[in-house]
Amino acid sequence: MARPTTGVSTERLREWARAGAEATIKQLRAEIIAIERTFPELALPQRRRAVRRTVEKAAKRTRKMSAAARKAVSERMKRYWAERKKAKAKVK
Repeated sequence: MARPTTGVSTERLREWARAGAEATIKQLRAEIIAIERTFPELALPQRRRAVRRTVEKAAKRTRKMSAAARKAVSERMKRYWAERKKAKAKVK
C-alpha cells in the first residue's frame, strides 16, 4: 500500500518534531521543579547536579583529530606493538 504524500518536506517535519520535543522538555522541567518544591527531599543534592552538568559539558566538548594526527598515532602504535611482540618473542 502506497503512503499518501502530505506535501511537507522531511526537513519541515523534522523542525516540527524538534519544536515539539523542546516544548515537551520545557514542560517536563517545569513539572520537575514543581515536584521538587513540593517534596524537597526528592530533589537531587546540589553537588550531584553540579557533577551532572560538568559531565554534560565535558561530553559536548569533543575533540576532533585530523587525518594526519590519526596517521601519526597509527604509526606510533604499530611500532609500539611490534616492539612488544619482539620483546615477547625474546622472552620465550
